[in-house]
Amino acid sequence: MPQILVRTLVRADVEVVFNTSLDLDVELVAGRRYGVRAVGGRTSGQLQLGEHVRWRLRLLGVVPLTHTSELVVVERPGRFVDEMRAGAFAEFRHEHRFEVEGPHMTIMTDRMTWTSPLGPLGALADVVLVRPVLLRLLADRNAEIARRVEGRR
Repeated sequence: MPQILVRTLVRADVEVVFNTSLDLDVELVAGRRYGVRAVGGRTSGQLQLGEHVRWRLRLLGVVPLTHTSELVVVERPGRFVDEMRAGAFAEFRHEHRFEVEGPHMTIMTDRMTWTSPLGPLGALADVVLVRPVLLRLLADRNAEIARRVEGRR
């Protein structure tokens, strides 16, 4: 099962970073590169335990994809987990962890795991397309979280 593990230092209190990470408006701004939009379930504001979001995006600018995720774990302010309920993957899980690094400093750790369909063809797509796109989406998302919270105490 492929995995992405990214740690990001954010200069803000853990509670602020945690709450901002659950804000769907962050995803909409951060996902502009791929035309990410929330089109079903909760579409804006802060996601709550058990809620679903149906995302739509355009891969390579033309290929429309949808992905429905559910927030399945919330442990304030240490972690939350969302899992795919419908979409292009056989499985997809994103665990978000938050650790206090010092006064007004938080380490965000993102762990994404997934299983692509289509066996060897899916494994090739993981290397060539899926991993690079997920890394860009995650980098854009984390940069937007940092932009919103740094300087707020």
